[in-house]
Amino acid sequence: MKKFTIEIEIDQPRERVIELFDNPDNLGYWQPGFVSFEHESGEAGQPGAKSRLVYRHGSREFEMIETVTCRNLPDEFSGTFHVPGTLTVRARNFFKEAGPDKTKWISENEAESHSLLMKIMGLLMPNCSRNETENFMQNFKAFAETGADVRKKQ
Repeated sequence: MKKFTIEIEIDQPRERVIELFDNPDNLGYWQPGFVSFEHESGEAGQPGAKSRLVYRHGSREFEMIETVTCRNLPDEFSGTFHVPGTLTVRARNFFKEAGPDKTKWISENEAESHSLLMKIMGLLMPNCSRNETENFMQNFKAFAETGADVRKKQ
């Protein structure tokens, strides 16, 4: 299991960061390859809720199941992201005021590989999950600060 923490400062008030982060309609702006988000069970956005996220990577699509584990906004939003048979990531996201118009986003993650191929990739590319998470966070920062849309880069 790989554990890592990433911190990023966003030049927006915490209320605005939470408003953007908490809206599934915004996922496509900052998550490359995002195709769709579908709520499946539980009260949407609340602990225990499950949603299906679909992503496209090259010509291949894959699904990820998100299970909300903590919703204590504006301070914390955490969940488990499971790609069946492949990978599970537990992410704890904390949002702290870093000034009147600044927010510090701290993301604590644990990534666990379930397939032999993913375990081998983890050995060959030990920072893969960390790099992808950091890219998502940088994309979100650009979206929150300037309205940047990763779909325009694809």
